[in-house]
Amino acid sequence: MNQPIPYGRQHITDEDIAAVAEVLRGPFLTQGPHIGAFENAFANYIGCKYAVAVANGTAALHLCCMALGVTTGTRVITTPITFSASANCVRYCGGEIFFADIDPATALLDINAVRTLLEQHPKGYFSGIVPVDFAGYPVDMASFRELADEYGLWLLEDSCHSPGGAFLDKKGLTHRCGDGSLAELAIFSFHPVKHIAAGEGGMITTNDEALYKHLLRLRTHGITNKSTDFTEPYPGEPERGGWYMELQELGYNYRLTDMQAALGMSQLNRIDAMFERRQEIAGQYDIAFAGTAITTIVPHANVTHAYHLYVIQIDDRKGLYDFLRTRNIMAQVHYIPVHLMPYYRQFGWKPGDFPNAERYYARCLSLPMFPTLTDEEQAYVIKSVKEFVDA
Repeated sequence: MNQPIPYGRQHITDEDIAAVAEVLRGPFLTQGPHIGAFENAFANYIGCKYAVAVANGTAALHLCCMALGVTTGTRVITTPITFSASANCVRYCGGEIFFADIDPATALLDINAVRTLLEQHPKGYFSGIVPVDFAGYPVDMASFRELADEYGLWLLEDSCHSPGGAFLDKKGLTHRCGDGSLAELAIFSFHPVKHIAAGEGGMITTNDEALYKHLLRLRTHGITNKSTDFTEPYPGEPERGGWYMELQELGYNYRLTDMQAALGMSQLNRIDAMFERRQEIAGQYDIAFAGTAITTIVPHANVTHAYHLYVIQIDDRKGLYDFLRTRNIMAQVHYIPVHLMPYYRQFGWKPGDFPNAERYYARCLSLPMFPTLTDEEQAYVIKSVKEFVDA
Protein backbone atom coordinates (compact mmCIF):
# COMPACT_ATOMS: atom_id res chain seq x y z
CA MET A 1 0.00 0.00 0.00
CA ASN A 2 1.34 3.43 -0.96
CA GLN A 3 -0.73 5.28 1.63
CA PRO A 4 -0.51 4.41 5.34
CA ILE A 5 -3.47 2.51 6.79
CA PRO A 6 -4.15 3.89 10.29
CA TYR A 7 -5.74 1.90 13.12
CA GLY A 8 -8.66 4.34 13.04
CA ARG A 9 -9.88 7.16 10.83
CA GLN A 10 -12.79 9.60 10.75
CA HIS A 11 -15.20 9.63 7.82
CA ILE A 12 -16.35 13.14 6.85
CA THR A 13 -18.97 13.37 4.09
CA ASP A 14 -20.32 16.27 2.06
CA GLU A 15 -23.41 16.15 4.30
CA ASP A 16 -21.20 16.59 7.37
CA ILE A 17 -19.47 19.59 5.80
CA ALA A 18 -22.80 21.12 4.80
CA ALA A 19 -24.13 20.71 8.35
CA VAL A 20 -21.16 22.59 9.80
CA ALA A 21 -21.27 25.24 7.07
CA GLU A 22 -24.92 25.91 7.89
CA VAL A 23 -23.96 26.70 11.48
CA LEU A 24 -21.09 28.93 10.36
CA ARG A 25 -23.54 30.97 8.31
CA GLY A 26 -26.00 31.25 11.18
CA PRO A 27 -26.16 33.32 14.38
CA PHE A 28 -24.77 30.73 16.84
CA LEU A 29 -21.30 29.17 16.98
CA THR A 30 -21.08 28.13 20.63
CA GLN A 31 -24.38 27.50 22.42
CA GLY A 32 -27.14 27.15 19.84
CA PRO A 33 -30.10 24.97 18.85
CA HIS A 34 -28.02 22.13 17.42
CA ILE A 35 -26.77 21.16 20.87
CA GLY A 36 -30.21 20.39 22.26
CA ALA A 37 -31.21 18.61 19.06
CA PHE A 38 -28.07 16.47 19.20
CA GLU A 39 -28.63 15.65 22.87
CA ASN A 40 -32.23 14.58 22.23
CA ALA A 41 -31.31 12.48 19.20
CA PHE A 42 -28.42 10.79 21.01
CA ALA A 43 -30.58 10.01 24.05
CA ASN A 44 -33.14 8.45 21.72
CA TYR A 45 -30.46 6.36 19.99
CA ILE A 46 -28.97 5.11 23.27
CA GLY A 47 -32.36 4.62 24.89
CA CYS A 48 -31.98 6.87 27.94
CA LYS A 49 -34.02 9.80 29.28
CA TYR A 50 -31.37 12.51 29.35
CA ALA A 51 -28.14 13.41 27.56
CA VAL A 52 -25.72 16.26 28.26
CA ALA A 53 -23.25 17.28 25.54
CA VAL A 54 -19.82 18.37 26.74
CA ALA A 55 -16.40 19.32 25.38
CA ASN A 56 -14.90 15.81 25.31
CA GLY A 57 -15.02 12.41 26.98
CA THR A 58 -12.57 13.44 29.70
CA ALA A 59 -14.73 16.43 30.60
CA ALA A 60 -17.71 14.05 30.75
CA LEU A 61 -15.89 11.81 33.24
CA HIS A 62 -14.80 14.78 35.35
CA LEU A 63 -18.30 16.25 35.54
CA CYS A 64 -19.77 12.86 36.41
CA CYS A 65 -17.36 12.49 39.32
CA MET A 66 -18.30 15.96 40.53
CA ALA A 67 -22.02 15.20 40.26
CA LEU A 68 -21.55 11.90 42.10
CA GLY A 69 -19.83 13.68 44.96
CA VAL A 70 -16.26 12.48 44.50
CA THR A 71 -13.97 14.48 46.77
CA THR A 72 -10.94 14.07 49.01
CA GLY A 73 -11.19 10.66 50.67
CA THR A 74 -13.51 9.14 48.05
CA ARG A 75 -12.26 5.74 46.88
CA VAL A 76 -13.20 4.42 43.44
CA ILE A 77 -12.35 1.20 41.58
CA THR A 78 -11.59 0.91 37.86
CA THR A 79 -9.67 -1.21 35.36
CA PRO A 80 -5.98 -0.79 34.49
CA ILE A 81 -6.73 -1.51 30.81
CA THR A 82 -8.25 1.77 29.70
CA PHE A 83 -7.26 5.26 28.67
CA SER A 84 -5.93 7.09 31.72
CA ALA A 85 -8.91 9.49 31.82
CA SER A 86 -11.05 6.71 33.34
CA ALA A 87 -8.87 6.97 36.44
CA ASN A 88 -7.75 10.59 36.22
CA CYS A 89 -11.30 11.89 36.60
CA VAL A 90 -11.35 10.67 40.20
CA ARG A 91 -8.00 12.28 40.90
CA TYR A 92 -9.24 15.61 39.47
CA CYS A 93 -11.74 15.68 42.35
CA GLY A 94 -9.20 14.64 44.97
CA GLY A 95 -10.38 11.05 45.18
CA GLU A 96 -8.30 7.89 45.34
CA ILE A 97 -8.19 5.28 42.57
CA PHE A 98 -7.95 1.54 43.16
CA PHE A 99 -7.43 -0.91 40.31
CA ALA A 100 -8.67 -4.48 39.93
CA ASP A 101 -7.43 -7.00 37.37
CA ILE A 102 -9.11 -7.84 34.07
CA ASP A 103 -10.79 -11.00 32.85
CA PRO A 104 -8.36 -12.39 30.24
CA ALA A 105 -11.28 -13.72 28.17
CA THR A 106 -12.71 -10.24 27.57
CA ALA A 107 -10.03 -7.73 28.69
CA LEU A 108 -12.80 -6.14 30.78
CA LEU A 109 -12.74 -5.34 34.49
CA ASP A 110 -13.10 -8.70 36.29
CA ILE A 111 -16.10 -8.58 38.62
CA ASN A 112 -14.60 -11.35 40.75
CA ALA A 113 -11.44 -9.31 41.24
CA VAL A 114 -13.58 -6.33 42.21
CA ARG A 115 -15.53 -8.42 44.71
CA THR A 116 -12.30 -9.67 46.25
CA LEU A 117 -11.08 -6.08 46.62
CA LEU A 118 -14.36 -5.05 48.23
CA GLU A 119 -14.23 -7.98 50.65
CA GLN A 120 -10.78 -6.90 51.80
CA HIS A 121 -12.18 -3.66 53.17
CA PRO A 122 -15.15 -2.71 55.38
CA LYS A 123 -18.40 -1.68 53.75
CA GLY A 124 -18.39 2.04 53.07
CA TYR A 125 -14.67 2.10 52.29
CA PHE A 126 -15.35 2.45 48.56
CA SER A 127 -17.88 4.78 46.93
CA GLY A 128 -18.08 3.72 43.28
CA ILE A 129 -16.89 1.67 40.33
CA VAL A 130 -15.95 2.85 36.82
CA PRO A 131 -16.33 -0.16 34.48
CA VAL A 132 -15.11 0.40 30.91
CA ASP A 133 -16.65 -1.09 27.75
CA PHE A 134 -13.16 -1.69 26.40
CA ALA A 135 -12.74 -1.87 22.60
CA GLY A 136 -16.55 -1.87 22.33
CA TYR A 137 -17.15 -5.06 24.35
CA PRO A 138 -20.04 -4.28 26.73
CA VAL A 139 -19.46 -4.82 30.43
CA ASP A 140 -22.08 -7.00 32.14
CA MET A 141 -23.49 -4.01 33.97
CA ALA A 142 -26.37 -6.05 35.40
CA SER A 143 -23.93 -8.12 37.46
CA PHE A 144 -22.01 -5.00 38.46
CA ARG A 145 -25.30 -3.38 39.49
CA GLU A 146 -26.01 -6.27 41.84
CA LEU A 147 -22.54 -5.99 43.33
CA ALA A 148 -22.76 -2.21 43.63
CA ASP A 149 -26.12 -2.41 45.39
CA GLU A 150 -24.74 -5.00 47.81
CA TYR A 151 -21.97 -2.60 48.84
CA GLY A 152 -23.82 0.71 48.43
CA LEU A 153 -21.78 1.92 45.46
CA TRP A 154 -22.54 4.03 42.42
CA LEU A 155 -21.63 3.00 38.86
CA LEU A 156 -20.15 5.25 36.18
CA GLU A 157 -20.02 3.40 32.85
CA ASP A 158 -17.24 4.50 30.51
CA SER A 159 -18.90 3.76 27.16
CA CYS A 160 -16.53 5.80 24.98
CA HIS A 161 -15.83 2.70 22.87
CA SER A 162 -19.34 1.29 22.71
CA PRO A 163 -22.23 3.35 21.28
CA GLY A 164 -24.61 0.77 19.83
CA GLY A 165 -23.18 -2.03 21.96
CA ALA A 166 -25.56 -4.14 24.02
CA PHE A 167 -25.90 -7.29 26.10
CA LEU A 168 -28.59 -9.61 27.44
CA ASP A 169 -28.87 -9.96 31.20
CA LYS A 170 -29.73 -13.17 33.05
CA LYS A 171 -33.45 -12.49 32.57
CA GLY A 172 -33.05 -12.09 28.82
CA LEU A 173 -33.53 -8.32 28.89
CA THR A 174 -31.48 -6.23 26.47
CA HIS A 175 -29.41 -3.35 27.83
CA ARG A 176 -27.72 -0.93 25.47
CA CYS A 177 -24.44 0.56 26.61
CA GLY A 178 -25.12 3.77 28.51
CA ASP A 179 -28.92 3.47 28.45
CA GLY A 180 -29.28 4.49 32.09
CA SER A 181 -30.97 1.28 33.17
CA LEU A 182 -28.07 0.06 35.32
CA ALA A 183 -25.46 2.79 35.88
CA GLU A 184 -26.19 6.16 37.46
CA LEU A 185 -24.22 7.82 34.67
CA ALA A 186 -22.47 6.83 31.44
CA ILE A 187 -20.17 8.74 29.13
CA PHE A 188 -19.29 8.73 25.43
CA SER A 189 -16.56 10.32 23.31
CA PHE A 190 -16.71 11.93 19.86
CA HIS A 191 -12.97 11.91 19.20
CA PRO A 192 -12.23 11.46 15.45
CA VAL A 193 -11.49 7.71 15.67
CA LYS A 194 -14.69 6.97 17.61
CA HIS A 195 -18.06 5.87 16.17
CA ILE A 196 -19.19 9.50 15.96
CA ALA A 197 -16.53 12.05 15.04
CA ALA A 198 -17.18 15.65 16.09
CA GLY A 199 -13.53 16.76 16.18
CA GLU A 200 -13.75 16.57 19.94
CA GLY A 201 -16.80 16.24 22.12
CA GLY A 202 -18.49 13.97 24.60
CA MET A 203 -21.88 13.04 26.00
CA ILE A 204 -23.17 12.07 29.42
CA THR A 205 -26.29 9.90 29.59
CA THR A 206 -28.54 9.18 32.55
CA ASN A 207 -32.09 8.43 33.65
CA ASP A 208 -31.68 10.46 36.85
CA GLU A 209 -33.32 13.88 36.52
CA ALA A 210 -31.50 15.38 39.52
CA LEU A 211 -28.10 14.34 38.17
CA TYR A 212 -29.07 15.63 34.73
CA LYS A 213 -29.95 19.10 36.05
CA HIS A 214 -26.81 19.21 38.15
CA LEU A 215 -24.65 18.33 35.13
CA LEU A 216 -26.23 21.08 33.04
CA ARG A 217 -25.11 23.58 35.64
CA LEU A 218 -21.64 22.09 36.18
CA ARG A 219 -20.76 22.20 32.47
CA THR A 220 -21.45 25.97 32.41
CA HIS A 221 -19.30 27.29 35.27
CA GLY A 222 -21.92 26.30 37.86
CA ILE A 223 -24.16 29.08 36.56
CA THR A 224 -27.93 28.97 36.08
CA ASN A 225 -30.20 31.52 34.40
CA LYS A 226 -33.41 29.57 35.04
CA SER A 227 -35.74 31.47 37.34
CA THR A 228 -37.06 28.24 38.85
CA ASP A 229 -33.57 27.52 40.21
CA PHE A 230 -32.82 30.97 41.63
CA THR A 231 -32.12 31.50 45.31
CA GLU A 232 -32.84 34.70 47.27
CA PRO A 233 -32.07 37.98 45.45
CA TYR A 234 -28.66 39.54 45.91
CA PRO A 235 -28.58 42.11 48.73
CA GLY A 236 -29.77 45.36 47.26
CA GLU A 237 -30.89 43.75 43.99
CA PRO A 238 -33.88 45.91 42.97
CA GLU A 239 -35.24 43.52 40.35
CA ARG A 240 -34.33 40.49 38.30
CA GLY A 241 -34.20 41.49 34.67
CA GLY A 242 -33.40 39.33 31.68
CA TRP A 243 -29.70 39.65 32.48
CA TYR A 244 -30.00 37.92 35.85
CA MET A 245 -28.10 34.70 36.53
CA GLU A 246 -26.53 32.99 39.53
CA LEU A 247 -23.20 31.27 40.07
CA GLN A 248 -24.39 28.60 42.48
CA GLU A 249 -21.32 26.36 42.66
CA LEU A 250 -17.86 26.00 41.15
CA GLY A 251 -18.21 24.50 37.69
CA TYR A 252 -16.27 24.48 34.43
CA ASN A 253 -16.62 25.67 30.86
CA TYR A 254 -17.04 22.18 29.44
CA ARG A 255 -19.61 23.04 26.77
CA LEU A 256 -19.81 21.63 23.27
CA THR A 257 -20.09 24.10 20.39
CA ASP A 258 -23.00 24.29 17.99
CA MET A 259 -20.61 23.49 15.12
CA GLN A 260 -19.53 20.24 16.77
CA ALA A 261 -23.13 19.36 17.62
CA ALA A 262 -24.13 19.80 13.98
CA LEU A 263 -21.29 17.53 12.86
CA GLY A 264 -22.17 14.99 15.54
CA MET A 265 -25.82 14.98 14.51
CA SER A 266 -24.89 14.46 10.87
CA GLN A 267 -22.70 11.51 11.83
CA LEU A 268 -25.39 10.08 14.12
CA ASN A 269 -27.78 10.02 11.16
CA ARG A 270 -25.70 7.27 9.55
CA ILE A 271 -24.35 5.50 12.63
CA ASP A 272 -26.28 2.28 11.93
CA ALA A 273 -24.54 1.80 8.59
CA MET A 274 -21.14 2.55 10.12
CA PHE A 275 -21.86 0.16 13.00
CA GLU A 276 -22.79 -2.60 10.55
CA ARG A 277 -19.57 -2.05 8.59
CA ARG A 278 -17.52 -2.44 11.78
CA GLN A 279 -19.26 -5.77 12.38
CA GLU A 280 -18.38 -6.91 8.85
CA ILE A 281 -14.73 -5.98 9.25
CA ALA A 282 -14.51 -7.78 12.59
CA GLY A 283 -16.14 -10.86 11.07
CA GLN A 284 -13.52 -11.01 8.31
CA TYR A 285 -10.71 -10.71 10.84
CA ASP A 286 -12.27 -13.47 12.96
CA ILE A 287 -12.38 -15.83 9.99
CA ALA A 288 -8.85 -14.97 8.87
CA PHE A 289 -7.17 -15.54 12.23
CA ALA A 290 -9.09 -18.63 13.38
CA GLY A 291 -6.72 -21.52 14.00
CA THR A 292 -3.57 -19.37 13.92
CA ALA A 293 -1.09 -18.40 16.63
CA ILE A 294 -3.03 -15.17 17.03
CA THR A 295 -5.43 -14.84 19.96
CA THR A 296 -8.63 -12.87 19.46
CA ILE A 297 -11.38 -11.97 21.91
CA VAL A 298 -14.55 -13.75 20.83
CA PRO A 299 -17.70 -12.02 22.13
CA HIS A 300 -20.16 -14.08 24.14
CA ALA A 301 -23.38 -14.98 22.33
CA ASN A 302 -25.39 -12.54 24.49
CA VAL A 303 -23.16 -9.59 23.55
CA THR A 304 -23.34 -7.08 20.70
CA HIS A 305 -19.75 -5.85 20.39
CA ALA A 306 -19.43 -2.26 19.13
CA TYR A 307 -15.90 -2.79 17.73
CA HIS A 308 -14.29 0.56 18.29
CA LEU A 309 -11.10 -1.51 18.22
CA TYR A 310 -10.15 -4.91 16.85
CA VAL A 311 -7.48 -6.23 19.17
CA ILE A 312 -5.35 -9.30 18.56
CA GLN A 313 -2.81 -10.84 20.93
CA ILE A 314 0.48 -12.35 19.86
CA ASP A 315 3.65 -13.33 21.71
CA ASP A 316 6.00 -11.23 19.56
CA ARG A 317 3.88 -8.10 19.63
CA LYS A 318 6.82 -5.73 19.16
CA GLY A 319 8.05 -7.73 16.17
CA LEU A 320 4.64 -7.66 14.49
CA TYR A 321 4.18 -3.95 15.26
CA ASP A 322 7.51 -3.09 13.63
CA PHE A 323 6.87 -5.40 10.68
CA LEU A 324 3.47 -3.85 9.96
CA ARG A 325 5.01 -0.38 10.03
CA THR A 326 7.33 -1.45 7.20
CA ARG A 327 4.16 -2.33 5.28
CA ASN A 328 2.55 1.08 5.96
CA ILE A 329 0.07 -0.46 8.40
CA MET A 330 -0.16 1.78 11.46
CA ALA A 331 -1.32 -0.71 14.09
CA GLN A 332 -1.50 0.63 17.65
CA VAL A 333 -1.41 -0.59 21.27
CA HIS A 334 -4.40 -0.12 23.59
CA TYR A 335 -3.38 0.30 26.36
CA ILE A 336 -0.33 0.51 28.58
CA PRO A 337 -1.84 -0.44 31.98
CA VAL A 338 -2.68 2.73 33.87
CA HIS A 339 -1.19 1.47 37.14
CA LEU A 340 2.24 1.26 35.44
CA MET A 341 2.21 4.93 34.39
CA PRO A 342 4.75 7.03 36.35
CA TYR A 343 1.99 9.20 37.83
CA TYR A 344 0.18 6.21 39.38
CA ARG A 345 3.32 4.36 40.42
CA GLN A 346 3.95 7.15 42.90
CA PHE A 347 0.93 5.86 44.82
CA GLY A 348 2.51 2.43 45.26
CA TRP A 349 1.22 0.54 42.21
CA LYS A 350 3.93 -1.61 40.67
CA PRO A 351 4.61 -4.29 38.04
CA GLY A 352 3.11 -7.61 39.04
CA ASP A 353 0.06 -6.12 40.80
CA PHE A 354 -2.33 -7.16 38.00
CA PRO A 355 -0.85 -10.09 36.05
CA ASN A 356 -3.77 -10.53 33.64
CA ALA A 357 -3.66 -6.87 32.62
CA GLU A 358 0.11 -6.92 32.24
CA ARG A 359 0.11 -10.11 30.17
CA TYR A 360 -2.62 -8.68 27.97
CA TYR A 361 -0.59 -5.50 27.44
CA ALA A 362 2.55 -7.45 26.51
CA ARG A 363 0.67 -9.22 23.68
CA CYS A 364 -2.01 -6.79 22.43
CA LEU A 365 -2.14 -4.97 19.11
CA SER A 366 -5.04 -3.06 17.55
CA LEU A 367 -5.44 -3.62 13.82
CA PRO A 368 -7.09 -1.11 11.45
CA MET A 369 -10.81 -0.83 12.27
CA PHE A 370 -12.91 1.95 10.77
CA PRO A 371 -15.97 1.98 8.48
CA THR A 372 -14.15 3.24 5.38
CA LEU A 373 -11.50 0.52 5.55
CA THR A 374 -11.81 -1.09 2.12
CA ASP A 375 -11.93 -4.83 1.47
CA GLU A 376 -8.63 -4.47 -0.40
CA GLU A 377 -6.99 -2.71 2.54
CA GLN A 378 -8.25 -5.28 5.01
CA ALA A 379 -7.05 -8.13 2.83
CA TYR A 380 -3.62 -6.50 2.73
CA VAL A 381 -3.59 -6.17 6.54
CA ILE A 382 -4.58 -9.83 6.97
CA LYS A 383 -2.00 -11.01 4.44
CA SER A 384 0.72 -9.00 6.16
CA VAL A 385 -0.12 -10.29 9.62
CA LYS A 386 -0.18 -13.88 8.41
CA GLU A 387 3.10 -13.40 6.57
CA PHE A 388 4.77 -12.40 9.84
CA VAL A 389 3.14 -15.20 11.83
CA ASP A 390 4.10 -17.86 9.27
CA ALA A 391 7.69 -16.64 8.83
